[in-house]
Amino acid sequence: MKIQPALLLLLCLFISCKSDKKELPAPTEVELTILEKVAKAHGYDNWHNVRELAFTFNVDRDSTHFERSWIWRPKTNEVTHISGTDTLTYNRATMDSVAYKTNAGFINDRYWLLAPFNLLWDRDNFTFDHQKQEMAPISKKPMQKLTIVYGNEGGYTPGDAYDFYFGDDYVIQEWVFRKGNQSEPSMTTTWENYADIKGLKLGRDHKKMDGNFNLYLDNIRIELIQ
Repeated sequence: MKIQPALLLLLCLFISCKSDKKELPAPTEVELTILEKVAKAHGYDNWHNVRELAFTFNVDRDSTHFERSWIWRPKTNEVTHISGTDTLTYNRATMDSVAYKTNAGFINDRYWLLAPFNLLWDRDNFTFDHQKQEMAPISKKPMQKLTIVYGNEGGYTPGDAYDFYFGDDYVIQEWVFRKGNQSEPSMTTTWENYADIKGLKLGRDHKKMDGNFNLYLDNIRIELIQ
């Protein structure tokens, strides 16, 4: 049978199209950084839903007690500080000298509650190192260790370092604060008494090994965007 020229052309085009077709590579998953793994283990993916966060910062040391409360609206950056009968509301974008001094307390207290999230909020302001196995200072158990060192300029405590200790679930169990990145610990505490509140995994108690110190966060209230 004689093949007509038009049919021959169509066959050639069909064969050519098939031979030029290329397989697309399968999409690859992007490996999370250690900072992202720790933040996400504490519910960071749900933070964007938070409209208001309220909590009380407490310290029991020997026979003394200290506390102050905060209400933070992260979408507007408005903060209310409550201590005893005194109340101060300010916006972190337009602080006067009084608000700036008060805000130092807010940054400190919020860090004790949300330090895992600060790993992403502050990631442009520190260097970090990750060790897959180190001895945790309080429990003496082998854990992963993440060390971050803040830059020497900016912020309320420039140059400070933190060592975070956690297991394979990336949930923080202990940490060490080292002022000015000195080699000796300035403070070492646990992260314990976790609670899942509106999708956030929050460590509420931080205790020293000697037992005469407990820093804890209570009256935690979270309002979500409707």
